[in-house]
Amino acid sequence: MDNNLLTAMVERWRKETHTFHLLEREMTITLKDMVMLTELPIDGDAIIESSQKPLNSWGQFISERLGINIPEEAPEGRRIPPLHKSMLSIPWLVRTAGELPEDATDAQIERYARIYLICLVGEFLFPNKSGGNMHCMWLRVLLEDWDEISRKSWGSACLAMIYSELCKCTDLKAKQASGPMFILQLWVWEHLPTFAPICPANSWGPEEPLRQWSYGARWIGAITRLTSLDGYRQHLDRIECNEVTF
Repeated sequence: MDNNLLTAMVERWRKETHTFHLLEREMTITLKDMVMLTELPIDGDAIIESSQKPLNSWGQFISERLGINIPEEAPEGRRIPPLHKSMLSIPWLVRTAGELPEDATDAQIERYARIYLICLVGEFLFPNKSGGNMHCMWLRVLLEDWDEISRKSWGSACLAMIYSELCKCTDLKAKQASGPMFILQLWVWEHLPTFAPICPANSWGPEEPLRQWSYGARWIGAITRLTSLDGYRQHLDRIECNEVTF
């Protein structure tokens, strides 16, 4: 992640319009950008879930759906239990699940698939600042029927979180952002190619054609530029339209 680049872009964000203010124009991340860069669906049902606890408890909810019992006491080496104030420790969940055996049953495979989705959502698509913990409200979605999960508009939810985090970062007291900021970085590389590294996609070879991946995957292995924050600021102050891909 290029933190200097992201910081420079945050300074150009205006929460009143949800756009980046450049020298001559305004730009923003759109749903089309989301589906192109990530292939996350942007149609379907909105992800609107309650943060209220189930009738019994989150621990029992997880035990019934995943077959994993959550200890009430903190394990050795931790100060708090793996389930604390509706926050579930993803690293603990992965360690507890262990490795999938070669002769795994369908039920075991399904459980591991759901744990993979929990990791994907909690640590990659909707990360927070808690350091590997995820709010259990996401489990209401990820432990549903598979068809229900696939019908959700995941791309729209990611874009909404990016907008929300960018607006929070305009506060001078903000020190870091959560959410899928890697998508913002991909967006900047695509639309402000002056800031982009050399794309390594041509070195993939014919056995992995680009069309099998999302468009953003062409930046896999790219090395970010070692540009200072002041360097990015100065370039954004004088950037011209011919340097921008609108």
